[in-house]
Amino acid sequence: MGASVTNDERRWLLERVDDAAVVQLYADGFERLALRERTLLWHLCQAALAGRDVYLDQRYRHSLELRDLIEEVLVALRCVGPRWEEAAAELEAEGVAKATVAEVRRYAKLCWLHSGPHHHLTSRKFVLGCRREAFEELVRLAEARGAQLPKCEEETTAALLERLAPVLFDPDHDPLCTCKTPEPGRDLLAASSNHHYRGVTMKDLAGFKERYGLNSRLIKHADGRLEEEVYRAGFDGLVPPGRCARQLAEVVRHLEAAIPFSTPPMASSLRALIHWLRTGEEAAFREYCVAWVADQDSPVDTIQGFVETYMDARGVKGSWESLVYFDDPDKMHQIRQFATHAQWFEDRMPYADAYKKPVVKGISAKAIQVVLETGDSGPITPIGINLPNPQDLRERYGSKSVSLGNVVEAYEKASPAASRREFCFDDAEFERAKKWKPLCDALTTNMHEVIGHASGRSAEHLFGDPADHIKEYYSSLEEARADLVALSFIGDLKLVELGLVEDAGLVERTEYEGYTRAALTQLNRVKVGTHLEEDHMRNRQMVVRWLMANTRAIEVRRRDGKTYWCVVDPKAWRQGARDLLCEVQRIKSEGDYAAARRLFEEHGIAFEPELRDEIVARFKMLDLPAYTGFVQPRLRATRGADGAIADVAIEYPCDLERQMLEWSGRLARVADCF
Repeated sequence: MGASVTNDERRWLLERVDDAAVVQLYADGFERLALRERTLLWHLCQAALAGRDVYLDQRYRHSLELRDLIEEVLVALRCVGPRWEEAAAELEAEGVAKATVAEVRRYAKLCWLHSGPHHHLTSRKFVLGCRREAFEELVRLAEARGAQLPKCEEETTAALLERLAPVLFDPDHDPLCTCKTPEPGRDLLAASSNHHYRGVTMKDLAGFKERYGLNSRLIKHADGRLEEEVYRAGFDGLVPPGRCARQLAEVVRHLEAAIPFSTPPMASSLRALIHWLRTGEEAAFREYCVAWVADQDSPVDTIQGFVETYMDARGVKGSWESLVYFDDPDKMHQIRQFATHAQWFEDRMPYADAYKKPVVKGISAKAIQVVLETGDSGPITPIGINLPNPQDLRERYGSKSVSLGNVVEAYEKASPAASRREFCFDDAEFERAKKWKPLCDALTTNMHEVIGHASGRSAEHLFGDPADHIKEYYSSLEEARADLVALSFIGDLKLVELGLVEDAGLVERTEYEGYTRAALTQLNRVKVGTHLEEDHMRNRQMVVRWLMANTRAIEVRRRDGKTYWCVVDPKAWRQGARDLLCEVQRIKSEGDYAAARRLFEEHGIAFEPELRDEIVARFKMLDLPAYTGFVQPRLRATRGADGAIADVAIEYPCDLERQMLEWSGRLARVADCF
């Protein structure tokens, strides 16, 4: 087994790429797992890597081409690894400026972090910052040295570069991956550049019934006919292969290999997942969700498939994601307390009894150690997850929540205290944050997932899933609802009774201050434009701005030309959060699209560019990152003479570039550069 690495020896922050922090993720406890469990994790990780390109293709139609182009150029010219500057210096003799190579490397790292050329959080496209002519010369030089460029059939190098030039250099060409608030008169599907649709507008969908809403790409043919291209591997000649069949067949192969090493409940879940990936049928997806929720005790687990709908402007199409993880017993107590007492919290929700679950079913919760995240969940990762998403399945069968313990730890280890101090109004607020913020973050995340997403029910007269009614505002609304549940209970004495906090009032105030600051500081991520597109950012702004407009809980103060959002009345903050939760739950339970739209258009989408510019300047002055991407652990299998896996060790690459080239299969060509 691989040697363990102590916290004192660890490298956390590996590098900065623009305003992104690149951080190594560690998975403590892997070495203590039985060989059977480590082998299971290895097979699941192989499946996760096999599905990675599905997400890249969904994110943008040129993402795979761009990756192959940029990686081939860097690899052919050997401008990778710690000694890339030596290779770049040699190229200068051929007229290639070192600055051009450095810029291509920067662009490559951003594309790796964001799975394409659009920002994961803001949705806006970033571009190459060098001259087009300089880049094209670099490409030609790389091709002369063996680069395999991603040309279409019979396409010349000149034609390839001409075709991709707007993608690489024009910020106004396909500017947004997802646009949920298009300019007046523009269609939200036409304004979005992701690959969920081709040539389709919202008007085209009138009267069209989707059979494969979650796991298909919808295209419009020249004759106006709509076709669903289903993501599926195919099945025994009875179900034809669909979109990304090759990648999905490889995912299935590795999942099948994992079954002999899994527990019986997990094996049932994996078989159901395989059936869905082969057939693409909604009934198979629902069977998988039920089987996955029923498996509450397996120490190793995975989430793989078309899951979250954030990237679709309509909130219908699922993005591919994969998580592979194992239980973290040391961090399990807190999150399991919320699962155990979920009925207590449900009974005391502030909203109408008609929207509460009379009997809470099947809620389970775990703290986990993530081994690998790809697709929509990595390298930029959530810190908590609650699934499945369909409301009727939650109500009938329950849900599973996981808190990504090692992700939370990595964030904390790599985060500079300077950002917190900069936006705290006084020393007292800063000292509270320094002492209590990690506990507050854990409590809020766990309540958000376990008693937030898992709470509530639809009105009896509502037909279908609330998401079908609330449409493009549903994801933002649901994230706000889960947040508001956590914020409503963060200061409750029940948490003291459960032994989770000692001073509920102090924890409550600290969380309200941190949440309010976050709604302000998140503007640092949106350096262009005047609107938020990402659902979690919309949610956070909506909650805080609604409180500012409807309560006296928050005061805007200015000092030395700086803006602070200060919590001046925690009791009013809490009551406001409960009042807002009542309305948000009503909107969801009733499927009230008009009210959801009004709520976010008034409070959650637009922001003042002058305020954003101030926040950006303050971050820049302190040279602080705006977000984090992670380098994942690597599992290495050793096989015995019989070909069976004899051992699985865990390693930590501590190098984004090395990991990405390994995942795409190009590392072997330049292994001596690292």
